[in-house]
Amino acid sequence: MNNPLSKTFVLWSFVMIALFMLSAPTVVVLGASFTSGNIITFPPDGLSLKWYAAILQATDLRDAFLRSLYVSAVCTIVSIPVGTLAGIALAKYAVRFEKAVQVYLLLPFTIPLIGSGIGLMLVFGNAGVLGQLWPVGVACSVINLPFMIWAVTASASSLDPDLELAAANCGAGPVQTFLSVTLPAVTPGIITGSLLMFILALNEFLVSLLLVDARIVTLPVQIYNSIRSIITPDLAAISVVFIACAAAAIFLLDRLVGLDIFLKSK
Repeated sequence: MNNPLSKTFVLWSFVMIALFMLSAPTVVVLGASFTSGNIITFPPDGLSLKWYAAILQATDLRDAFLRSLYVSAVCTIVSIPVGTLAGIALAKYAVRFEKAVQVYLLLPFTIPLIGSGIGLMLVFGNAGVLGQLWPVGVACSVINLPFMIWAVTASASSLDPDLELAAANCGAGPVQTFLSVTLPAVTPGIITGSLLMFILALNEFLVSLLLVDARIVTLPVQIYNSIRSIITPDLAAISVVFIACAAAAIFLLDRLVGLDIFLKSK
């Protein structure tokens, strides 16, 4: 076992097993979405694109997908200014109650999502806005905001303070220094966090289930309501659309920022 070749074999065996376990559900859903039959089967019962045509004609799925895009847009719009300013502040300044903020950043991993969802449901219910779509976007932003803050903080931590001092020495005011030096420096973190927030909100199920009613459900809730009766291949097709959206976000992230910078921000 001390042989380097044996160690390499064992390591790659674990890697291949992990890759297989991670990719197997995606491969199964992808294959099932192309079936020509009327039930989900894998391997597919023939190949056909009819279920992709079916989801284009299904107004309930299309409308639910558009609602999910709206929720993701609200979440991203709210998260960008809040997460950017918070991330820069944590990276550059001695913030009061910094320990409390650090604890907050761990909440997505420590508090069950059902607890956060019920709390937000009570807050929005008392405000009289429960059942609308925009509170779902705000709720997704509140729950997932630490991811945005982490991404911006990672970029802000690598900013050379001398650049801001140089801008100030050249006569730039605080706002101009922020816009011309600080903001461009943290742009990779902003892009990374924004794309991450968009995808997280697009896939959010539990919070959407608690905050919307049957008239304005998002796509994850619509899929859940559908599979309670029967699982049809059109649900596999819409799942592939979700996967394609995530893949497009990763591709865009790689083109705009670079996956190496994204992974370092984690």
